[in-house]
Amino acid sequence: MTRHLLRISFVLLLLFGGLQSIKAQINAQITEYRNNLAVGFNGGVTFNNITFSPNVKQSFHQGIVGGFTARYISEKYFSMICGLQVECNFSQRGWKEKIEDGTRNTYQRTLNYVELPFLAHLAFGADNRGTRFFINAGPQFAFFMNDKEERGGQEPWDPSHRPNNVIYQYGKAVENKLDYGITGGLGVELLTGIGHFLFEGRYYYGLSDIYGNSKKDDFSRSGLSTIYGKVTYLFDLTK
Repeated sequence: MTRHLLRISFVLLLLFGGLQSIKAQINAQITEYRNNLAVGFNGGVTFNNITFSPNVKQSFHQGIVGGFTARYISEKYFSMICGLQVECNFSQRGWKEKIEDGTRNTYQRTLNYVELPFLAHLAFGADNRGTRFFINAGPQFAFFMNDKEERGGQEPWDPSHRPNNVIYQYGKAVENKLDYGITGGLGVELLTGIGHFLFEGRYYYGLSDIYGNSKKDDFSRSGLSTIYGKVTYLFDLTK
């Protein structure tokens, strides 16, 4: 009986060792670990509006975005290149109203932020020279700096004729300085001998509000949303 137990134990140990060896070989085949750190800068345009409740009719407000980017690629899993990307950007947000009350008034508000996106970076394509397609997604935080109101059109500038009578936003200071939400984008990357060139379209949806949203406040919702068109240049520090 003891001999049988020893033989069974020996066979199980061999099987366990064999399975561990096979698992290690499979992991080695499907996962390639990387240590690629790249840094650089980005720039582009923003198309913005704010989700107000009660509603404020708008067209897209246009601004600029630009700053610094750092990206770390940690592994290639099957054909998917995996990493993290962080940015520190100056970003212009805001809204531009469509005023259709016969006054020919115009109004737009530019909100300036320092924003910090923290992104998962997933890419497919070339390893060295060539083209990759990528996805970026993750949370984003931003800190309000200052703003600018622009009123124009026919004088006197008179908001009393607005069809829905929503005029609380005029001259109203931003009350919540911290903005946060989720962002994601798709793009293409060109890998060259002088660095990486990335072209990306991205969307941001704000989960916070620029104004207070309690029952006693003027707006129950005042959340930012932004479409980005961005170009980024990165060069490798480690590869």
